[in-house]
Amino acid sequence: MNTNYYRALTIAGSDSGGGAGIQADLKTFSALGCYGMSVITAITAQNTYAVTGIHPVPLDIIAKQIDAVLEDIGADAVKIGMLHSAETIRLVAQRLRQHQINTIVVDPVMVAKSGDKLLQDEAIEALITELLPLATVITPNLPEAATLLNASILEFEQADHAGLEIICRQLARFGSHAVLLKGGHLRSAKSGDTLYLPEENRLFFFDGERIETPNTHGTGCTLSSAIAAYLAKGEEIPYAVASAKHYIAGAIQVGAAYHIGAGHGPLHHFYQWWK
Repeated sequence: MNTNYYRALTIAGSDSGGGAGIQADLKTFSALGCYGMSVITAITAQNTYAVTGIHPVPLDIIAKQIDAVLEDIGADAVKIGMLHSAETIRLVAQRLRQHQINTIVVDPVMVAKSGDKLLQDEAIEALITELLPLATVITPNLPEAATLLNASILEFEQADHAGLEIICRQLARFGSHAVLLKGGHLRSAKSGDTLYLPEENRLFFFDGERIETPNTHGTGCTLSSAIAAYLAKGEEIPYAVASAKHYIAGAIQVGAAYHIGAGHGPLHHFYQWWK
């Protein structure tokens, strides 16, 4: 009797340093029991402290990668990360509609941990109009939410639970089935995330302890790909988010003991398997 894999596809940029992008996504898929596939949208020259170059992959090659994977292997869930340009965003959205992919996690990657910009300014409107309405879950952090809503990041960083709920409701107007607002930039003792399900009008607060470590490169990529992995395995959105949060907390905690590079080091994606 044949056994089927849980299939997860990442559409994102490549991180030559291995801590974020498709490298982090594929590590996460593997750690969580999924067969990982990738569509590379851009090649970055990157390490733990800087992005020194970005080379976009030609649109026809991106399209061929998507078609090659989805026409043969298929995907139970798709995670979308760095798309870089409006043209890439429109192409990816068109291909996902064409292949009738229904489980999509969108991490609206705009800025790297080093502070380097990863999304062109003119691409933000395309992201809002073309891609977010297709999403099962979107996972913006507070700076990304402020950019999407054309709001002040300082106000968002000081938000309480009521304020975070308002931000989530505003983000939900873009059309996704769920909004996970990441709270790592909150000016509070704890780092909590807020999940909002607009169709059910349900709100979940996930409190999290801050872990003192410089090794946070790829945190957003890892969380969104973990959510995609659990969705691919059939978990409902709140449980997929809770499971992903548990996984990434361990990856940060164990990864804090390691030293690699001169800047923001990576998480330990395989902490459940080896240390």
